[in-house]
Amino acid sequence: MLATKASALDDYASAQGRAMLRFDYSGHGESGGRFEEGTISRWLEESLAVLRATTSGPQILIGSSMGGWLALLVAQALHAAGDDRAAGLVLVAPAVDFTEELLWNGLDEATKKLIEDQGAWPRPSAYSSEPVPITRALIRDGRRHLMLGAPLRSHAPVHILQGMADDDVPWRHAMRLSDHLVGDSVVMTLIRDGDHRLSRPQDIARLIAAVEEMG
Repeated sequence: MLATKASALDDYASAQGRAMLRFDYSGHGESGGRFEEGTISRWLEESLAVLRATTSGPQILIGSSMGGWLALLVAQALHAAGDDRAAGLVLVAPAVDFTEELLWNGLDEATKKLIEDQGAWPRPSAYSSEPVPITRALIRDGRRHLMLGAPLRSHAPVHILQGMADDDVPWRHAMRLSDHLVGDSVVMTLIRDGDHRLSRPQDIARLIAAVEEMG
């Protein structure tokens, strides 16, 4: 929540006199807890709890990477509960189904066996000096929330911002998500030289413009 994109959005919202909620999932950033105890179900539950406890009225849901997947899951859960506060989604390099599509399916059999037998694998990270523990629980729970096996709806307009030089979430993965969002209004912005973070000044400008277009 203190990273470049979230901080820039907070500054923008303050300058515009608009309310903004930003938070970290447990085991991330400013929040307590251990990452290895987290699952998609847990982080979805936390997101819904925070949103319901602290917001009212139409909300633009903004999520980056895994947060993009969670934003879609939140929008679906709200709609299923008869809650229409999700007025739009802005997704930055959305890592939908990443546990299966971008992690598990790319592992060799030895690493898969290690995860199954020992419960976790310390995956080297390009963003931290410490490895990220990929747990058996995260992989198995992720399968409960996979979205790309069938057409899906967010029940709100969607704008996807995706770098074509993204080594973590390939741009074709974002295109696949767009193809599955049947019935929704979808805008896709591809940034040819954009990386996974999309945190350069020009990327931040695109992000804010996407939010403004949502109203």
